[in-house]
Amino acid sequence: MTKFGPDKRPYIVAEMSGNHNGSLDRALALVDAAADAGADAIKIQTYTADTMTVDVKHPRFQISKGHELWSEAYLYDLYERAHTPWDWHQPIFERARERGITPFSSPFDRTAVELLEKLDAELYKIASSEITDLPLIRLAASTGKPIIISTGMASVKEIAAAVEAAEGVGATDITVLSCTASYPAPPEFTNLRRIPVLAQMLERPIGLSDHTHGIGVPIASVAFGACLIEKHFTMDRADGGVDSAFSLDPAELKAMRIETERAWQALGTTHIGPTEAEKEGLRFRRSLYVVADVKAGDQVTPENVRSIRPTGGLEPDAIGLVMGRTFTADAAKGTPLSWDLI
Repeated sequence: MTKFGPDKRPYIVAEMSGNHNGSLDRALALVDAAADAGADAIKIQTYTADTMTVDVKHPRFQISKGHELWSEAYLYDLYERAHTPWDWHQPIFERARERGITPFSSPFDRTAVELLEKLDAELYKIASSEITDLPLIRLAASTGKPIIISTGMASVKEIAAAVEAAEGVGATDITVLSCTASYPAPPEFTNLRRIPVLAQMLERPIGLSDHTHGIGVPIASVAFGACLIEKHFTMDRADGGVDSAFSLDPAELKAMRIETERAWQALGTTHIGPTEAEKEGLRFRRSLYVVADVKAGDQVTPENVRSIRPTGGLEPDAIGLVMGRTFTADAAKGTPLSWDLI
């Protein structure tokens, strides 16, 4: 059974990525910090430089000059720096389970899936760049585990093909993530309005894999139906790291966990009218009251009848109908005005 959906608070995934900075101790500290911040899961990425690419110094293997984070870096060197060593996976998974959060990963080839199966991974995420690798999707989905598919850069046709590939090998628990695969991602290209479009098109839970700065975009996504939020996570952006510039620190992750749940709670229903929470407030709407002691036979004037709080008297709009009439009985200050009094 899926852990997330519109009937549950947003599921928070802390993406470690390469923010361990080459230290297993830091990786384990990130697990602890994610758990302390209230994350539901910690995610890593399972690859090596050799399973991702080849060590060739050619422009086609090089990130463009001027990239905000990785300008002119060669893919092999970047992946060598950022990868999570495979012998770290078990201690990371064990620490996460000890702390009560779910560990999982993005596999990038068959050997990664085989390793993760040995660790009894509970679910798999397909990274945006791998959405067209349908054999990898089929392999991960054939494990029978829930599948999360990220859609950065993908067309409608590619998204549909990826979901169909997973369904074709029996997957039923499929979640799709709206994503802008830019690092960091400009908010104006996040296009949160596509979340309900994806939900209608795929009839699947839709989440958000977000690479913008801060937590404003994830909170806003909940209003559009995002049921899972994935954000990169680090101990301290000042420590550096391949993804630290657009990662949340522990305090921000905790705030996102709290505020996305608050946003989800605020969705409520389509009901228009007083709510249970407003019951007390209804008592203090305005109505017409006697505001000075009067005797039978006195005339109703602006000095002895006004619209004040609370309710109990005639509606305020009756003021024009009562002015100039006479009281039929004595009434003390603070008496609700009723038709039998005039």
